[in-house]
Amino acid sequence: MNQPREKYVRLIEVCQALPPLAVAVVHPCDRTSLESAVKAHEMGLIAPQLVGPRDRIREVAEECGLNIAGFPIVDAPHSHAAAEKAVELVREAKAEALMKGSLHTDEVMAAVVKREGGLRTSRRVSHCFIMDVPGHDDVLIISDAAINIAPTLADKVDILQNAIDLGHALRFAEVRVAILSAMETVNPKVPSTLEAAALCKMVDRHQITGALVDGPLALDNAIDLEAAHTKKIDSPVAGRANVLIVPDLEAGNMLAKSLSFLANADAAGIVLGARVPIILTSRADSLQSRLASCAIASLVASKRREEAQVVG
Repeated sequence: MNQPREKYVRLIEVCQALPPLAVAVVHPCDRTSLESAVKAHEMGLIAPQLVGPRDRIREVAEECGLNIAGFPIVDAPHSHAAAEKAVELVREAKAEALMKGSLHTDEVMAAVVKREGGLRTSRRVSHCFIMDVPGHDDVLIISDAAINIAPTLADKVDILQNAIDLGHALRFAEVRVAILSAMETVNPKVPSTLEAAALCKMVDRHQITGALVDGPLALDNAIDLEAAHTKKIDSPVAGRANVLIVPDLEAGNMLAKSLSFLANADAAGIVLGARVPIILTSRADSLQSRLASCAIASLVASKRREEAQVVG
């Protein structure tokens, strides 16, 4: 799993032409999280602010031989306080993204979604995996496999729009979304097929915009043209999807981990729907996927700046 990932390399190269992204790194108190911040900085992807217990962060840096000289450290006594402080930095416009360190995802997200003083928007927060699958031409976006456990149709509207917006931030020439189920026909006994059909009608009515969307589609006819032709599915998405929307967290998690552990794929991760992108990494992630997550956040933030200038 340590070979270079061409698609991630291309993403990182694009981002190296952008200004480093100001990132509040939340509680980077182990080798993995601190190394991610240092390496991403060395590659010109981020300008990190380390938020957490100052002495512990310096101790980890010394133990691991990581150079954090010149990095601002915002002292916070423990992980909860670090999450709160990092959110505050965003609200003060001192950071354009958050990056999870050595604390639970729940701790970061609790600070993000607080009704008072958090980073909520009108959108529901959702997670996307951006997967580099060997033998597949493009990266695959899979949503949501990490935050929304059993999303309602209303939740899926935001999950879908967040994923479409990510496709544009990643500069996809065309965003093609498959709403996945176990089958490609609408079956009243399978709720995910009904929701897929409803989402597609919402696209027709411009309630969801920015992509070609089709569903329900089974995984095979979503990503394999021959499978789509065999089933006689006439669709600009079938067999060519670059975004996969899953029925629920269990399906998404199993799909992403199957690709990682059976197909030797790598998975970068990002949380969308808040005021800023949130970089979620895991200790199990390769360094390259962690760097790719930083690059993805940089592209998302860059796209938001462009849109803000247009509105302004």
